[in-house]
Amino acid sequence: MHKPADLPVSTLSAQLTSPGYAFVEGEQMRPLLTSLGELTDWTDFAESWNHLGPDPYLAAKGRFRRRRHGTFSATADGPVLPEPHQAHFQSLQYNALQGDIERWFEPIAAPIAHGDTLRTILRFCHHLFGQTAPATRRWHIEVHQFRIEATANAAGEPTPEGSHRDGVDYVLVLLVNRQNIASGTTTIHTPDGKLLGDFTLTHPLDAALVYDHSVYHGVTPVSPLDADQPAFRDVLVVTFKAASPSE
Repeated sequence: MHKPADLPVSTLSAQLTSPGYAFVEGEQMRPLLTSLGELTDWTDFAESWNHLGPDPYLAAKGRFRRRRHGTFSATADGPVLPEPHQAHFQSLQYNALQGDIERWFEPIAAPIAHGDTLRTILRFCHHLFGQTAPATRRWHIEVHQFRIEATANAAGEPTPEGSHRDGVDYVLVLLVNRQNIASGTTTIHTPDGKLLGDFTLTHPLDAALVYDHSVYHGVTPVSPLDADQPAFRDVLVVTFKAASPSE
C-alpha cells in the first residue's frame, strides 16, 4: 500500500497565506494530528454525533440540522483551555440567515470536550494557525459539531447561507463521517465570486482549512443515495479568531 508523503505544517501555513485555503486528505491529516497528541477516543468522538440536538434557529427557517457548540481560548504560548458555555454570535454581514442574534446550542458533551481526539485537533489548529499568524497573542476558539441530514423529499444543506465567510481568522472543517449521501462538495471562491477550487470531503479526517479574510467557502447540498436509508454528513468545524486583550 502506498504510504502518503508527509505534509509539513509549513506547507499548510503557506497555502493559508496564498491562495487562502488547503485541502488535506485523511491519510495525511492523521500523522499531522498524531504528531501532537492521540486519537484514542475516536470511536466515542464519532459516535457522539448521534446525540446532537436540533438547531432550532435554522428549523425556524424551514431547514434542519443538528449541532452542539463549545468555546475555548488560548494564548500564543499556552495550552488551549475551555471557556464557560456561551452563545454563538455572527453579524448579518457574515450570516444573512441568522446574523445579529445570540444563538444558544447544547454544549459539547464533557467527555468529548475533554477527550484526546478533540484536544489533539485543537492542539493542531493552535500550532498551525499560530505559526501562520505569529503576531496573534490570544485566540478566541469556537468548536461546532454539525450533522446535516438528507431525505428523499429534502436535500441537506451544509451551508444554507450559501458561499460565505465566518467572520473569524481561520477555519478547520474536518469530516467525521458521511453515510448514504451524494455530493457535499466544498467550493472556495474569491470575494468577487471566482471559483478557486473545489473538493469533496469523503473519508474520516479529510479536512478543509480556510483563511477567512481572503476567501469565501460553501458546500453543495447533499442527497441520499438510497432514499430508504438514513443519510447524513457529520463534520467538526473549528474557528480561530484573534481576541482583544479584554476577551
